[in-house]
Amino acid sequence: MVPGRPPPPARPSFPDRPVPSLDRRPHRGPSFAIVRLHPGASAQLHTAPGGRPLVVTGPQSEFGSPVVLGVVRRQGSWLGVGSPQLANGSLGWLRLDPSLMRLYWTKYSLHVDVSARSLELRYGAKPIDRYPVTVGGPGSETPTGRFAVTDALSFDDSPFYGCCALALSGHQPHLPLGWLGGDRIAIHGTAGPVGQAESLGCIRATDATIRFLLDRVPLGVPVFVSA
Repeated sequence: MVPGRPPPPARPSFPDRPVPSLDRRPHRGPSFAIVRLHPGASAQLHTAPGGRPLVVTGPQSEFGSPVVLGVVRRQGSWLGVGSPQLANGSLGWLRLDPSLMRLYWTKYSLHVDVSARSLELRYGAKPIDRYPVTVGGPGSETPTGRFAVTDALSFDDSPFYGCCALALSGHQPHLPLGWLGGDRIAIHGTAGPVGQAESLGCIRATDATIRFLLDRVPLGVPVFVSA
């Protein structure tokens, strides 16, 4: 994020590629449910299972990707999901309807340690690799909590966002005056060094790291950000 500059035009990366995940919950090890709306479908989010209507999600994300949501909780046929339409830490509940959506599973997860300025990719409980990252600076700290990847985006040689980005469902509640690019946070590339605490809340990694993640993690993968 750069004050006073809107983000450059972005395009979804492989928007029609099937989600690289599992059709059934693995028998062993940690795994995470994700739900993907069918093309053209929309779904109602509720305040609780069977609760009042909250917002409608779909048929596309604000960046043009298929709507894929990370499932945080499940109660019978109801799924508690995080969504960029909701505040950080809030859940919307939708009824699992096979005519509108499909449930998948992934063993991948991303873990950001803000104090260590590191990003770890895990498969189940097994760490795959750890990468240095830049995090939010004083007054614009990276929000903590559980989020999910909503979009995989490519840029045309952006000097600020690198090659590409993984947009997250979270928001930055402490934006500086003059920022024009909205409040969504992301894990994005950079041509510069990493390992500092100087962003406006986004997580900067090297372009090589982002490309590696783009090839491996599905939309909907959980992202755990800890202080």
